[in-house]
Amino acid sequence: MEQTEQPGFPFLGDRNRPRVAVGAGQGAYDNARTALATWDLSPASGRRVLLKPNAGRIAGPGAGITTHPQVVAAAIDAFREAGAETAVGESPICGVSTMDAFEATGIAAVARERDCPLIDMDARPFRKTPVPDGVAIQSLRVCPEACEFDIVVSIPVMKMHMHTGVTLSVKNMKGCLWRRSKVDLHMLPPVEGVDDKPLDIAIADLSGVLRPDLAIVDGTVGMEGLGPSAGSPKPLDAVVVSADPFAADAVSCALMGLDAHAVPHLRLGADRGYGVIDLGSIQVGPGDWRRFALPFASPPTDLAMEFPDFRVLDRQSCSACQSTLLLLLERYGSELLDYFPAGASPAIAIGRGHTELPNGTLCIGNCTRKHRAVGVYVAGCPPVSSEILRAVSGEPRSDSQDGRPSAS
Repeated sequence: MEQTEQPGFPFLGDRNRPRVAVGAGQGAYDNARTALATWDLSPASGRRVLLKPNAGRIAGPGAGITTHPQVVAAAIDAFREAGAETAVGESPICGVSTMDAFEATGIAAVARERDCPLIDMDARPFRKTPVPDGVAIQSLRVCPEACEFDIVVSIPVMKMHMHTGVTLSVKNMKGCLWRRSKVDLHMLPPVEGVDDKPLDIAIADLSGVLRPDLAIVDGTVGMEGLGPSAGSPKPLDAVVVSADPFAADAVSCALMGLDAHAVPHLRLGADRGYGVIDLGSIQVGPGDWRRFALPFASPPTDLAMEFPDFRVLDRQSCSACQSTLLLLLERYGSELLDYFPAGASPAIAIGRGHTELPNGTLCIGNCTRKHRAVGVYVAGCPPVSSEILRAVSGEPRSDSQDGRPSAS
């Protein structure tokens, strides 16, 4: 298929009718290669290509939390064959080592096999980047590699998200924000005269300056329900590729049983002209792509309904702290109840937006520090399960799924 290079977007072609390719039913590597084969990657020849997967947490392949290593492998191979110099980079959530995450996800292994560099994008000073059309944010602290490489490729996992509906190729670029500045987007005040959440507005703002040149959405095993890390794995065995990340996300949404117009950050970005989410304006191949769709369960609207034995007090938390809490309650909820009075519904607070909390509240994370006198306070950004359990029980604990060692 003919592809005309757009200035600044080497693979885009007709930006008003973007193309999307779907590879499915062949396994992670072959699905990605099938979809990538429909693209002329020759504009990458002799250029530096940064592959940005979702590798921000400690999780193994197939958990639906991080990008499948074989999709990353396919991207490395395809761009190398096109004559590009490739590297894989990530800036993980707070408290996670980038290189530990690459090892756990399996991405380090496929990169070593190909002698492909791995980059900790938090290692060097940030680049302050203005957001000229920003509504919720006016500047960003961006990892330098996102500015220095000639081509940036977003390779997210196909996931539901408790705060933003979905997390796909547009939101994955939030992982190019330096260190803790990712958390700042969760702490923004409401925008006057706008009903949308400030986080959704901020992601739309971000997509105006951190728009990838190519999106490769990994739906090998996605995540439904309480994404981005506390949901359930959802095998789909599909990969979606487009030079318009909004179009890639719109088709991914359709495969997940969703309408992209119902995802605020996608709607807001598309309304600004950053990309296309109207399926009628997107050229999708193969023609029978919809047969691969498999509806994903949405996140619950009320977390208290998920965990009725606890009072979850959440105001202006980020997904890192919320995921920590959800994983804690899923794994150790019954055990945790043993340390509170019988019949009580323990209050657990996360987020910086609380003005007051009831006595006896379990305060999780640095953002609740000002309320530490009301009950049990556990520092961290976020703390891990073993630290929380130790604070409540007074006993040394460890948990292999913490993502980092317990400080016992």
